[in-house]
Amino acid sequence: MRKTNLFYLLVFCSLVACQPKQSEHYPSGIEHVIVIGVDGMSPDGIRNATTPVMDGMIAGGTVKRKVRTVLTTSSSQNWASMIMGAGPEQHGIINNDWERDDHTLPPVVAGEEGIFPSIFGILRQQRPNAEIGAVYHWKGFGRLFEKKAVNYDKNFSTEDLTATDFIQYIKTKKPTFGFVHFDHVDHAGHHDGHGTASYYAAVAKADSLIGEVLKGIKAVGIEESTLVIITADHGGLGKGHGGATPEEAEITMILHGKDIKKGYEIQQQVYTYDLAATIAFALKLTPPYAWIGRPIKAAFTGFEEPANLWKGKEIIASPVIFPPKNMNQQAGGLYINKPATVKMSATADGSTIHYTVNGDIPDRNSPVYKEPFTIDSTSVVQAKAFDAQGNESMTTAAYFRMLRTGMGNGLNVSYFRGKGWKQLPSFEKLTPVKKWNSYEFTVDESQINPLLEKDNTTFGLVYEGYLQIDAPGEYRFFTQSDDGSKLYINNTIVVKNDGSHGLTEKAGNISLDAGRHKIKVEFFNDIGGFWLDVFYKGPGISKQLVPANKLFTNLR
Repeated sequence: MRKTNLFYLLVFCSLVACQPKQSEHYPSGIEHVIVIGVDGMSPDGIRNATTPVMDGMIAGGTVKRKVRTVLTTSSSQNWASMIMGAGPEQHGIINNDWERDDHTLPPVVAGEEGIFPSIFGILRQQRPNAEIGAVYHWKGFGRLFEKKAVNYDKNFSTEDLTATDFIQYIKTKKPTFGFVHFDHVDHAGHHDGHGTASYYAAVAKADSLIGEVLKGIKAVGIEESTLVIITADHGGLGKGHGGATPEEAEITMILHGKDIKKGYEIQQQVYTYDLAATIAFALKLTPPYAWIGRPIKAAFTGFEEPANLWKGKEIIASPVIFPPKNMNQQAGGLYINKPATVKMSATADGSTIHYTVNGDIPDRNSPVYKEPFTIDSTSVVQAKAFDAQGNESMTTAAYFRMLRTGMGNGLNVSYFRGKGWKQLPSFEKLTPVKKWNSYEFTVDESQINPLLEKDNTTFGLVYEGYLQIDAPGEYRFFTQSDDGSKLYINNTIVVKNDGSHGLTEKAGNISLDAGRHKIKVEFFNDIGGFWLDVFYKGPGISKQLVPANKLFTNLR
């Protein structure tokens, strides 16, 4: 090597490469981290319920309103992801059936207890003398963290007992890290439905419990050195969750207290698995390489948003088409012997609504909505909001079905009682308890609930009739069901959506000639809430609910 080259190499080494690596810059003075997890609490719940405590925390702290969960949107994999700093692909917890000694996907790396490393275990490893505790309402949370890592581990049957014990733990032990889990909001979502008065009341109750925890922190004198984080595992849609919709897959995260910016809204994208990395950052811990989560540094005083932040276009709030979607029930409706009036409302400030009535996705060249209008034939109305900055919303769809009586429309429905079903039974071997006619594939709670046995919500429905096809070609059918369903055309199974699950959509294709074709849908409910919708699309037909005017009880 020439001497001049060696000289420049030595200079470079002395200035850059060979210098000791600068230590990580951390927030200062955070001695305690308290995480308050509320199962099933959606951004809609915080927005519409009475939540003075969380509102105050947002005003005096930092918030990210659209934190993306992992899929599926069920509790085990999302709570695991939050405390493990990684997703199901890494930690292997893929559903609520997961158990330490019964699972199909091993973690990519495991500790002595055979599970992926969590913030509990990492804190214990790096601070052996730290006080660590978890108090949880949902028993299943307790199987997700390293038992040997915690000093305190309690499970209670109600949210009030959970809060009381956790507050006493804070007062007694002043934990370095404490995690409390409340489950009653999720219970309300399953029992009464997300977006209902009962659901909002449950969120309000959670807010009051959060307030009591904050009082406990203050009473013991650690308020000035404590970071408090409010989070959730998923939202919900109708009476369930588990699907891939914004209502289910977005939650709100609030950070408040020591070293947190006041009145700040996080700009960077945030995922549920960023929680563990953020706790590690606050407590100056080194996260394991296997974690994929990143700390939400911009929430802390003295830290900026990532320099490489790419925000792209903002997705603004979607417009509402009246009658609006109600839980799982689609917007629009069935109109018998009368036209429908279509009314829309913009949700995003300063936005303009463009719409179509033929099922096409609206763009800026589509008609502008100015006032209500009338339609008198079955139509798929689609609406989208656009603003002056070039941002746009997701599309809102409404299905208006028009029916004239006396044309032989409808379906024959058979109701069956069941017990312990996890799959669709062989209905041909069972005797129906009741039969009726329905214009569409619907499951009406007011009709079903009086038929249910006490403490048993398992039942089945079979819909049979004929579908009118006007244009020959390839058709795609969809069932959205909670729980399982199957769809048959001309005795051939087209859609398999069986099993015990939350609202899930499955699809299948079939070629059909013009004319009427036998259609049958089998459906069952295991436990809890239930729902069924049947869609189709084909030549000249955009995806839509199979309309009542195309369904008949007889072949001719």
